[in-house]
Amino acid sequence: MFRRPAVVRRGPGLLGTVARTAVIAGTATATTRAVSNRMTQRQDQQAIAEQAAAEQQQAAMQQAAQQAVAQQTAAPQTAAQQTAAQQPAAPPPTGGSADMTAELQKLASLKESGALTDAEFAAAKAKLLG
Repeated sequence: MFRRPAVVRRGPGLLGTVARTAVIAGTATATTRAVSNRMTQRQDQQAIAEQAAAEQQQAAMQQAAQQAVAQQTAAPQTAAQQTAAQQPAAPPPTGGSADMTAELQKLASLKESGALTDAEFAAAKAKLLG
């Protein structure tokens, strides 16, 4: 009778191949998840940094706007305060022409230095002269 030739194995059996495939698939899945998690963390950190930079820029813009508003509101107040401070400085006429001349010279020097406008100078002069 015929004899069957002996079966020679050339590699691992079916069970060994299945096990090797499972290990490779598990390793690939774990590596993919680790890379994905790392990329997500980097994107989150970058988003947080961009948000912080945007908040700082917005805060700086708000502060600059507040300073501009404060300067605009302070400028008319300081001019009004200077005018108010200068008007009481002129004493009422006592009848002496020397005092009146000195006061007119003070007003003229204030006008020349730019502390008084033409209208303020005219009003102070009219008040001084009566």
